[in-house]
Amino acid sequence: MSDEYFYGVTLSSSHQSETWDPEAKADYPRSNKLLIRTALLGPDAKADELNVVQVETMCLQDSIKIPVAILKVGETRQARLDIEFPDAPVTFTLTQGSGPVHLIGQHLLGALVEEFEDMEEMEEEMLDEEEGDDSQFKDEDDEDGQEGPKSKKSKMANNAKGKAASPKKNAKK
Repeated sequence: MSDEYFYGVTLSSSHQSETWDPEAKADYPRSNKLLIRTALLGPDAKADELNVVQVETMCLQDSIKIPVAILKVGETRQARLDIEFPDAPVTFTLTQGSGPVHLIGQHLLGALVEEFEDMEEMEEEMLDEEEGDDSQFKDEDDEDGQEGPKSKKSKMANNAKGKAASPKKNAKK
């Protein structure tokens, strides 16, 4: 069974830091992934004040602290982040400004995490297959190895999933 939940946190001068660590809670024994989609500056934010959101998380061998959003009234009220955190814990901190800054995303649990990763792997495999499979579109009558018009039409007729349509369907005589 897989689950997907809305995730949101508000950082402000009275609540400057929040840690996402579902693995520390017995309620979530399955695998977890956090996706942060957007950072929004609240309507009560002070003018001419920079609001900086920093994230602390693990990288390959060590932890890293890095700013992920810098927001200011009148300039940038929101930032699209689309950041994935496959490992907990992740700590968000308002290092500058008084906010409020709202972080919005999704918490993926269990099989849904695996399905999400499987989709990414399938897309990569399809791209690899497409790159190595161009030879099937060569015009058989063309002896010098140049591509014929049938080939060009077939390549241009790729569908939305990146798979080429059959050359027979697109060839015009």
